[in-house]
Amino acid sequence: MAKVFDHITKELQEFIADQHLFFVASAPLSPNGHVNMSPKGLDCFRILSHHQVAYLDLTGSGNETSAHLQENGRITLMFCAFEKSPCILRLYGKGKTILPSSPDWDSLYSLFPAIPGIRQIIVADIERVQTSCGFGVPLYEYQGQRQILVDWANKKGEQGVKDYQQQKNLVSIDGLSTPLSQLSQD
Repeated sequence: MAKVFDHITKELQEFIADQHLFFVASAPLSPNGHVNMSPKGLDCFRILSHHQVAYLDLTGSGNETSAHLQENGRITLMFCAFEKSPCILRLYGKGKTILPSSPDWDSLYSLFPAIPGIRQIIVADIERVQTSCGFGVPLYEYQGQRQILVDWANKKGEQGVKDYQQQKNLVSIDGLSTPLSQLSQD
């Protein structure tokens, strides 16, 4: 049932483009640390090459993925079909956080729509591409993207979002610092 690929094929790129939702998983090295998995929506995922992907990471209540990537780089992205033919796709790799102050920011950010509340871009170099059947995934009908996060960021304004990031996004729930914490020290 599971198939392993040495890169993100054209067919898998088309599958990714059809999905309205993906999941990001990461974990600290500590055996007592918390594994994190976050759902992502909106138009924030891009395939950069057959072995590299990126997503625009919006401000949230935590910043676990960024802290885990800074510590060990491990990341898994998962797409699953809730419509049409069943399929689960996992992209395993090593990731890094690109902040607005990074020299790579402008070239990467230009690939995404302007969405209020941006925090960073996560780039992952993909080492393993694997599909599985997805036979147990239920069918759901897509109704649209929620606008709550966008509305929240618009209401806070750019400075309000930055203030929120300084309050809530500098340290993971396991006490790991995030790349944003380095900005606050500068």
